[in-house]
Amino acid sequence: MIRQERIHDIAIVGAGPAGLALALAMKAAAGARIDVAVVDRASGEVAPDPRGWAIAEGPRRVLDGLGAWAPVAAQSGQVTEMVISDTPLRDAVRPPILNLPALAGGADAGEDAVAWIVPAGALHAALMDLARESDIDFHFGAGVTGLERTGAHAALAMENGATIAARLVVAADGARSRLRKMAGIRTVGWDYDQFGIVTTVSHEFPHEGRAFQHFLPGGPFALLPLPGNESSVVWTEPADKARRLLELGELEFLAELALRAGPELGEFELAGPRGGYPLNLMMARQFAAQRLALIGDAAHRVHPLAGQGLNLGLKDVAALAEVIIDSMRLGIDPGAVTQLQRYERWRRFDVFQMAVATDALNRIFAPDIAPLRMLRDLGMGIVDRSGLLKKWMLREASGTTGTLPKLVQGQPL
Repeated sequence: MIRQERIHDIAIVGAGPAGLALALAMKAAAGARIDVAVVDRASGEVAPDPRGWAIAEGPRRVLDGLGAWAPVAAQSGQVTEMVISDTPLRDAVRPPILNLPALAGGADAGEDAVAWIVPAGALHAALMDLARESDIDFHFGAGVTGLERTGAHAALAMENGATIAARLVVAADGARSRLRKMAGIRTVGWDYDQFGIVTTVSHEFPHEGRAFQHFLPGGPFALLPLPGNESSVVWTEPADKARRLLELGELEFLAELALRAGPELGEFELAGPRGGYPLNLMMARQFAAQRLALIGDAAHRVHPLAGQGLNLGLKDVAALAEVIIDSMRLGIDPGAVTQLQRYERWRRFDVFQMAVATDALNRIFAPDIAPLRMLRDLGMGIVDRSGLLKKWMLREASGTTGTLPKLVQGQPL
Protein backbone atom coordinates (compact mmCIF):
# COMPACT_ATOMS: atom_id res chain seq x y z
CA MET A 1 0.00 0.00 0.00
CA ILE A 2 1.24 3.51 -0.86
CA ARG A 3 1.51 5.70 2.22
CA GLN A 4 0.96 9.46 2.22
CA GLU A 5 0.23 12.30 4.61
CA ARG A 6 -1.10 15.30 2.65
CA ILE A 7 -4.10 14.78 0.39
CA HIS A 8 -4.51 17.39 -2.36
CA ASP A 9 -7.84 18.16 -3.95
CA ILE A 10 -6.38 17.75 -7.44
CA ALA A 11 -3.06 16.34 -8.67
CA ILE A 12 -2.28 17.01 -12.34
CA VAL A 13 0.36 14.82 -13.98
CA GLY A 14 1.91 16.76 -16.85
CA ALA A 15 3.09 20.37 -16.90
CA GLY A 16 2.33 21.00 -20.55
CA PRO A 17 -0.13 23.66 -21.72
CA ALA A 18 -3.24 21.61 -20.90
CA GLY A 19 -2.09 20.64 -17.42
CA LEU A 20 -0.95 24.15 -16.52
CA ALA A 21 -4.13 25.70 -17.92
CA LEU A 22 -6.26 23.39 -15.77
CA ALA A 23 -4.27 24.25 -12.65
CA LEU A 24 -4.61 27.97 -13.37
CA ALA A 25 -8.35 27.67 -14.07
CA MET A 26 -9.01 26.02 -10.73
CA LYS A 27 -6.84 28.43 -8.74
CA ALA A 28 -8.49 31.39 -10.50
CA ALA A 29 -11.94 30.10 -9.52
CA ALA A 30 -11.29 28.87 -5.99
CA GLY A 31 -7.97 30.36 -4.86
CA ALA A 32 -6.76 29.02 -1.52
CA ARG A 33 -9.92 26.94 -1.15
CA ILE A 34 -8.54 24.36 -3.58
CA ASP A 35 -5.26 22.48 -3.13
CA VAL A 36 -3.66 21.79 -6.52
CA ALA A 37 -0.46 19.86 -7.26
CA VAL A 38 1.30 19.64 -10.64
CA VAL A 39 3.68 16.74 -11.26
CA ASP A 40 6.14 16.33 -14.13
CA ARG A 41 9.27 14.25 -14.63
CA ALA A 42 10.91 17.16 -16.51
CA SER A 43 12.78 19.94 -14.74
CA GLY A 44 10.10 22.59 -15.10
CA GLU A 45 12.12 24.55 -17.66
CA VAL A 46 10.23 25.17 -20.90
CA ALA A 47 12.08 23.51 -23.79
CA PRO A 48 12.34 25.13 -27.24
CA ASP A 49 9.44 24.12 -29.48
CA PRO A 50 9.40 24.87 -33.24
CA ARG A 51 5.65 24.43 -33.59
CA GLY A 52 3.03 27.10 -34.07
CA TRP A 53 -0.33 26.38 -32.46
CA ALA A 54 -3.55 27.40 -34.19
CA ILE A 55 -5.86 28.84 -31.54
CA ALA A 56 -9.55 29.26 -32.37
CA GLU A 57 -11.73 31.94 -30.79
CA GLY A 58 -13.32 29.75 -28.11
CA PRO A 59 -10.03 28.39 -26.76
CA ARG A 60 -8.51 31.88 -27.06
CA ARG A 61 -11.16 33.06 -24.60
CA VAL A 62 -10.01 30.33 -22.21
CA LEU A 63 -6.43 31.60 -22.40
CA ASP A 64 -7.60 35.19 -22.04
CA GLY A 65 -9.59 34.33 -18.92
CA LEU A 66 -6.49 32.75 -17.39
CA GLY A 67 -4.32 35.79 -18.17
CA ALA A 68 -2.24 33.82 -20.68
CA TRP A 69 -3.36 35.57 -23.86
CA ALA A 70 -1.95 39.05 -23.19
CA PRO A 71 1.68 37.82 -22.86
CA VAL A 72 1.58 36.08 -26.26
CA ALA A 73 -0.78 38.27 -28.31
CA ALA A 74 2.00 40.41 -29.80
CA GLN A 75 3.92 37.28 -30.85
CA SER A 76 0.87 35.72 -32.50
CA GLY A 77 -0.28 35.95 -36.09
CA GLN A 78 -3.89 36.68 -36.96
CA VAL A 79 -5.38 34.50 -39.70
CA THR A 80 -7.78 36.69 -41.67
CA GLU A 81 -8.19 34.31 -44.61
CA MET A 82 -7.66 30.60 -45.24
CA VAL A 83 -6.61 29.72 -48.81
CA ILE A 84 -6.97 26.03 -49.75
CA SER A 85 -5.61 24.32 -52.87
CA ASP A 86 -5.45 20.75 -54.23
CA THR A 87 -2.76 20.20 -56.88
CA PRO A 88 -0.03 17.74 -57.90
CA LEU A 89 3.42 18.51 -56.51
CA ARG A 90 4.78 19.25 -60.01
CA ASP A 91 2.37 22.19 -60.57
CA ALA A 92 4.20 25.52 -60.32
CA VAL A 93 1.02 27.44 -59.47
CA ARG A 94 -1.48 26.37 -56.80
CA PRO A 95 -4.86 27.97 -57.65
CA PRO A 96 -7.22 28.06 -54.67
CA ILE A 97 -10.29 25.84 -54.64
CA LEU A 98 -11.65 27.42 -51.45
CA ASN A 99 -11.15 30.78 -49.75
CA LEU A 100 -12.39 31.20 -46.19
CA PRO A 101 -12.25 34.87 -45.14
CA ALA A 102 -12.90 35.84 -41.54
CA LEU A 103 -16.41 36.98 -40.67
CA ALA A 104 -15.44 40.64 -40.61
CA GLY A 105 -17.85 42.90 -38.80
CA GLY A 106 -19.65 40.04 -37.08
CA ALA A 107 -21.37 40.56 -33.79
CA ASP A 108 -19.22 38.07 -31.90
CA ALA A 109 -15.80 38.94 -30.52
CA GLY A 110 -13.02 37.42 -32.54
CA GLU A 111 -14.90 37.20 -35.82
CA ASP A 112 -12.28 39.37 -37.49
CA ALA A 113 -9.97 36.34 -37.36
CA VAL A 114 -10.27 32.75 -38.55
CA ALA A 115 -7.73 31.80 -35.88
CA TRP A 116 -4.49 32.95 -34.27
CA ILE A 117 -1.11 31.27 -34.72
CA VAL A 118 0.81 31.25 -31.46
CA PRO A 119 4.45 30.14 -31.05
CA ALA A 120 4.23 26.99 -28.95
CA GLY A 121 7.21 27.81 -26.76
CA ALA A 122 5.94 31.32 -25.99
CA LEU A 123 2.51 30.07 -24.88
CA HIS A 124 3.96 27.27 -22.76
CA ALA A 125 6.33 29.76 -21.10
CA ALA A 126 3.50 32.22 -20.40
CA LEU A 127 1.42 29.50 -18.75
CA MET A 128 4.40 28.33 -16.70
CA ASP A 129 5.17 31.87 -15.51
CA LEU A 130 1.56 32.36 -14.41
CA ALA A 131 1.48 28.99 -12.67
CA ARG A 132 4.67 29.74 -10.74
CA GLU A 133 3.03 32.92 -9.46
CA SER A 134 0.03 30.94 -8.21
CA ASP A 135 -0.27 28.87 -5.05
CA ILE A 136 0.37 25.56 -6.83
CA ASP A 137 2.38 22.71 -5.33
CA PHE A 138 4.95 21.72 -7.99
CA HIS A 139 6.78 18.38 -8.08
CA PHE A 140 9.36 18.41 -10.88
CA GLY A 141 12.15 15.99 -11.75
CA ALA A 142 10.48 12.66 -10.95
CA GLY A 143 8.07 10.51 -12.92
CA VAL A 144 5.13 8.46 -11.72
CA THR A 145 5.82 4.75 -11.14
CA GLY A 146 2.54 3.67 -9.59
CA LEU A 147 -1.12 4.60 -9.25
CA GLU A 148 -3.35 3.38 -6.44
CA ARG A 149 -7.01 4.34 -6.27
CA THR A 150 -9.19 3.80 -3.22
CA GLY A 151 -12.69 4.84 -2.28
CA ALA A 152 -11.49 8.12 -0.77
CA HIS A 153 -8.53 9.22 -2.89
CA ALA A 154 -5.81 8.25 -5.36
CA ALA A 155 -2.10 8.06 -4.64
CA LEU A 156 0.86 8.43 -7.01
CA ALA A 157 4.13 6.64 -6.29
CA MET A 158 7.07 8.70 -7.57
CA GLU A 159 10.50 7.70 -8.89
CA ASN A 160 12.17 9.58 -6.02
CA GLY A 161 10.27 7.58 -3.40
CA ALA A 162 7.75 10.32 -2.62
CA THR A 163 3.99 9.81 -2.63
CA ILE A 164 1.44 12.35 -3.84
CA ALA A 165 -2.20 11.81 -2.93
CA ALA A 166 -5.30 13.60 -4.19
CA ARG A 167 -9.04 13.26 -4.34
CA LEU A 168 -8.75 13.48 -8.12
CA VAL A 169 -5.78 12.73 -10.38
CA VAL A 170 -5.75 14.27 -13.86
CA ALA A 171 -3.67 12.71 -16.63
CA ALA A 172 -2.23 15.47 -18.80
CA ASP A 173 0.91 13.51 -19.63
CA GLY A 174 0.59 13.30 -23.39
CA ALA A 175 -0.34 10.79 -26.06
CA ARG A 176 1.80 8.06 -24.50
CA SER A 177 0.24 8.68 -21.10
CA ARG A 178 1.69 6.39 -18.44
CA LEU A 179 -1.24 7.16 -16.15
CA ARG A 180 -3.72 6.06 -18.79
CA LYS A 181 -1.88 2.75 -19.11
CA MET A 182 -1.61 2.30 -15.34
CA ALA A 183 -5.37 2.75 -15.08
CA GLY A 184 -5.92 0.10 -17.75
CA ILE A 185 -7.74 2.50 -20.08
CA ARG A 186 -7.52 1.23 -23.65
CA THR A 187 -7.42 3.36 -26.79
CA VAL A 188 -8.72 3.12 -30.33
CA GLY A 189 -6.88 4.54 -33.33
CA TRP A 190 -4.14 3.99 -35.88
CA ASP A 191 -0.85 5.34 -37.14
CA TYR A 192 -0.89 7.35 -40.36
CA ASP A 193 2.68 6.39 -41.33
CA GLN A 194 3.15 10.14 -41.77
CA PHE A 195 5.39 12.69 -40.09
CA GLY A 196 4.60 16.29 -39.35
CA ILE A 197 7.56 18.55 -40.19
CA VAL A 198 7.46 21.86 -38.32
CA THR A 199 9.56 25.00 -38.55
CA THR A 200 9.33 28.78 -38.94
CA VAL A 201 10.28 30.60 -42.14
CA SER A 202 10.65 34.18 -43.24
CA HIS A 203 9.52 35.07 -46.75
CA GLU A 204 10.00 37.75 -49.38
CA PHE A 205 6.39 38.95 -49.67
CA PRO A 206 3.90 39.72 -46.87
CA HIS A 207 1.31 37.08 -46.08
CA GLU A 208 -1.37 39.73 -45.35
CA GLY A 209 -2.92 37.46 -42.75
CA ARG A 210 -3.45 34.60 -45.18
CA ALA A 211 -2.93 30.99 -44.15
CA PHE A 212 -2.24 28.59 -47.00
CA GLN A 213 -3.27 24.92 -46.89
CA HIS A 214 -2.04 22.98 -49.92
CA PHE A 215 -3.34 19.41 -50.21
CA LEU A 216 -0.52 17.53 -51.93
CA PRO A 217 0.05 13.83 -52.68
CA GLY A 218 2.45 13.48 -49.75
CA GLY A 219 0.04 15.14 -47.33
CA PRO A 220 -1.19 18.61 -46.35
CA PHE A 221 1.31 21.49 -46.41
CA ALA A 222 0.36 24.57 -44.39
CA LEU A 223 1.88 28.05 -44.06
CA LEU A 224 0.39 29.85 -41.06
CA PRO A 225 0.95 33.61 -40.56
CA LEU A 226 3.07 35.00 -37.75
CA PRO A 227 3.89 38.68 -37.13
CA GLY A 228 5.91 40.37 -39.86
CA ASN A 229 7.03 38.41 -42.89
CA GLU A 230 7.17 35.08 -41.06
CA SER A 231 5.02 31.97 -41.15
CA SER A 232 4.84 28.73 -39.22
CA VAL A 233 5.13 25.60 -41.36
CA VAL A 234 3.23 22.36 -40.76
CA TRP A 235 4.28 19.95 -43.49
CA THR A 236 3.02 16.36 -43.73
CA GLU A 237 4.92 13.65 -45.60
CA PRO A 238 5.20 9.85 -45.48
CA ALA A 239 7.40 8.95 -42.51
CA ASP A 240 10.47 7.75 -44.45
CA LYS A 241 10.46 10.77 -46.77
CA ALA A 242 9.99 13.18 -43.87
CA ARG A 243 13.05 11.78 -42.10
CA ARG A 244 15.11 12.26 -45.26
CA LEU A 245 13.86 15.84 -45.65
CA LEU A 246 14.80 16.67 -42.06
CA GLU A 247 18.35 15.42 -42.73
CA LEU A 248 18.86 17.74 -45.73
CA GLY A 249 21.08 20.79 -45.56
CA GLU A 250 19.36 24.15 -45.19
CA LEU A 251 19.40 25.12 -48.88
CA GLU A 252 18.15 21.72 -50.04
CA PHE A 253 15.43 21.76 -47.38
CA LEU A 254 14.30 25.24 -48.43
CA ALA A 255 14.19 24.17 -52.08
CA GLU A 256 11.85 21.31 -51.19
CA LEU A 257 9.75 23.66 -49.07
CA ALA A 258 9.48 26.24 -51.88
CA LEU A 259 8.43 23.50 -54.31
CA ARG A 260 5.38 22.83 -52.12
CA ALA A 261 4.63 26.39 -51.05
CA GLY A 262 4.05 27.90 -54.48
CA PRO A 263 5.00 31.44 -55.54
CA GLU A 264 2.67 33.60 -53.40
CA LEU A 265 5.21 34.43 -50.67
CA GLY A 266 8.36 34.57 -52.78
CA GLU A 267 11.67 33.22 -51.52
CA PHE A 268 12.10 31.61 -48.10
CA GLU A 269 14.69 31.54 -45.33
CA LEU A 270 14.65 29.46 -42.17
CA ALA A 271 13.74 31.55 -39.12
CA GLY A 272 13.69 28.76 -36.55
CA PRO A 273 14.76 25.17 -35.91
CA ARG A 274 13.29 22.21 -37.73
CA GLY A 275 11.46 19.39 -35.99
CA GLY A 276 9.27 16.42 -36.73
CA TYR A 277 6.90 14.04 -35.03
CA PRO A 278 4.86 10.96 -36.05
CA LEU A 279 1.16 11.42 -36.77
CA ASN A 280 -1.58 9.18 -35.49
CA LEU A 281 -5.23 9.15 -34.51
CA MET A 282 -5.89 8.08 -30.93
CA MET A 283 -8.94 8.28 -28.70
CA ALA A 284 -9.17 6.84 -25.20
CA ARG A 285 -12.12 4.53 -24.66
CA GLN A 286 -12.74 6.39 -21.40
CA PHE A 287 -11.98 10.03 -20.57
CA ALA A 288 -12.68 9.34 -16.89
CA ALA A 289 -12.53 6.50 -14.37
CA GLN A 290 -12.50 6.15 -10.60
CA ARG A 291 -10.65 9.24 -9.27
CA LEU A 292 -9.01 9.80 -12.66
CA ALA A 293 -9.71 12.13 -15.60
CA LEU A 294 -7.84 12.43 -18.91
CA ILE A 295 -7.34 15.71 -20.79
CA GLY A 296 -5.51 16.83 -23.92
CA ASP A 297 -3.30 14.36 -25.76
CA ALA A 298 -3.69 11.83 -22.94
CA ALA A 299 -7.35 11.53 -23.98
CA HIS A 300 -7.15 12.06 -27.75
CA ARG A 301 -4.91 12.90 -30.66
CA VAL A 302 -6.07 13.94 -34.13
CA HIS A 303 -4.40 14.72 -37.46
CA PRO A 304 -2.95 18.27 -37.42
CA LEU A 305 -4.38 19.31 -40.80
CA ALA A 306 -7.18 21.31 -39.12
CA GLY A 307 -4.97 22.68 -36.33
CA GLN A 308 -7.38 21.47 -33.64
CA GLY A 309 -5.09 19.57 -31.25
CA LEU A 310 -4.57 22.23 -28.58
CA ASN A 311 -8.05 23.66 -29.16
CA LEU A 312 -9.57 20.33 -28.12
CA GLY A 313 -7.27 20.20 -25.10
CA LEU A 314 -8.25 23.68 -23.93
CA LYS A 315 -11.94 22.79 -24.27
CA ASP A 316 -11.22 19.72 -22.11
CA VAL A 317 -9.66 22.05 -19.55
CA ALA A 318 -12.67 24.36 -19.54
CA ALA A 319 -15.17 21.52 -19.17
CA LEU A 320 -13.28 19.62 -16.45
CA ALA A 321 -12.52 22.78 -14.47
CA GLU A 322 -16.21 23.68 -14.49
CA VAL A 323 -17.23 20.19 -13.35
CA ILE A 324 -14.67 20.25 -10.51
CA ILE A 325 -15.54 23.74 -9.30
CA ASP A 326 -19.29 23.08 -9.47
CA SER A 327 -18.80 19.88 -7.46
CA MET A 328 -16.75 21.54 -4.76
CA ARG A 329 -19.18 24.44 -4.41
CA LEU A 330 -21.94 21.91 -3.79
CA GLY A 331 -19.82 19.97 -1.32
CA ILE A 332 -19.55 16.98 -3.68
CA ASP A 333 -16.34 14.96 -3.98
CA PRO A 334 -14.66 16.12 -7.26
CA GLY A 335 -13.28 12.61 -7.79
CA ALA A 336 -16.70 10.97 -7.66
CA VAL A 337 -17.43 8.89 -10.74
CA THR A 338 -20.81 10.58 -11.24
CA GLN A 339 -19.11 13.97 -11.55
CA LEU A 340 -16.38 12.72 -13.86
CA GLN A 341 -18.96 11.07 -16.12
CA ARG A 342 -20.49 14.51 -16.66
CA TYR A 343 -17.10 15.67 -17.98
CA GLU A 344 -16.81 12.65 -20.27
CA ARG A 345 -20.30 13.12 -21.73
CA TRP A 346 -19.54 16.78 -22.31
CA ARG A 347 -16.36 16.20 -24.27
CA ARG A 348 -16.52 12.82 -25.98
CA PHE A 349 -18.83 13.66 -28.90
CA ASP A 350 -16.98 16.89 -29.76
CA VAL A 351 -13.66 15.03 -29.85
CA PHE A 352 -15.17 12.15 -31.84
CA GLN A 353 -16.55 14.56 -34.46
CA MET A 354 -13.16 16.23 -34.91
CA ALA A 355 -11.31 12.91 -35.09
CA VAL A 356 -13.65 11.63 -37.79
CA ALA A 357 -13.53 14.89 -39.77
CA THR A 358 -9.74 15.20 -39.80
CA ASP A 359 -9.25 11.52 -40.60
CA ALA A 360 -11.73 11.72 -43.47
CA LEU A 361 -10.12 14.84 -44.94
CA ASN A 362 -6.67 13.26 -44.77
CA ARG A 363 -7.90 10.15 -46.58
CA ILE A 364 -10.01 11.98 -49.17
CA PHE A 365 -7.22 14.34 -50.22
CA ALA A 366 -4.38 11.79 -50.13
CA PRO A 367 -4.86 9.89 -53.45
CA ASP A 368 -3.04 11.52 -56.38
CA ILE A 369 -5.67 10.47 -58.93
CA ALA A 370 -6.90 13.05 -61.44
CA PRO A 371 -10.62 12.01 -61.53
CA LEU A 372 -10.77 11.98 -57.73
CA ARG A 373 -9.09 15.38 -57.62
CA MET A 374 -11.75 16.71 -60.00
CA LEU A 375 -14.50 15.45 -57.67
CA ARG A 376 -12.78 16.98 -54.64
CA ASP A 377 -12.37 20.29 -56.38
CA LEU A 378 -15.99 20.24 -57.53
CA GLY A 379 -17.16 19.75 -53.95
CA MET A 380 -14.89 22.48 -52.62
CA GLY A 381 -16.04 24.78 -55.42
CA ILE A 382 -19.65 24.35 -54.31
CA VAL A 383 -18.63 25.31 -50.77
CA ASP A 384 -16.62 28.27 -52.06
CA ARG A 385 -19.69 29.67 -53.83
CA SER A 386 -21.94 29.31 -50.79
CA GLY A 387 -21.71 32.06 -48.21
CA LEU A 388 -23.90 30.07 -45.80
CA LEU A 389 -21.68 26.97 -45.98
CA LYS A 390 -18.54 29.02 -45.47
CA LYS A 391 -20.07 30.83 -42.52
CA TRP A 392 -21.08 27.49 -40.98
CA MET A 393 -17.56 26.08 -41.45
CA LEU A 394 -16.01 29.13 -39.80
CA ARG A 395 -18.45 28.96 -36.88
CA GLU A 396 -17.62 25.29 -36.31
CA ALA A 397 -13.87 25.93 -36.55
CA SER A 398 -14.12 28.78 -34.03
CA GLY A 399 -14.94 26.42 -31.18
CA THR A 400 -17.91 28.57 -30.14
CA THR A 401 -20.80 26.26 -31.07
CA GLY A 402 -22.61 23.64 -29.04
CA THR A 403 -22.99 23.48 -25.25
CA LEU A 404 -20.01 25.54 -24.17
CA PRO A 405 -18.19 25.63 -20.83
CA LYS A 406 -18.17 29.04 -19.20
CA LEU A 407 -14.47 29.66 -19.90
CA VAL A 408 -15.04 29.04 -23.63
CA GLN A 409 -17.85 31.60 -23.50
CA GLY A 410 -15.44 34.11 -21.97
CA GLN A 411 -17.13 33.92 -18.55
CA PRO A 412 -15.43 33.20 -15.21
CA LEU A 413 -16.20 30.00 -13.34
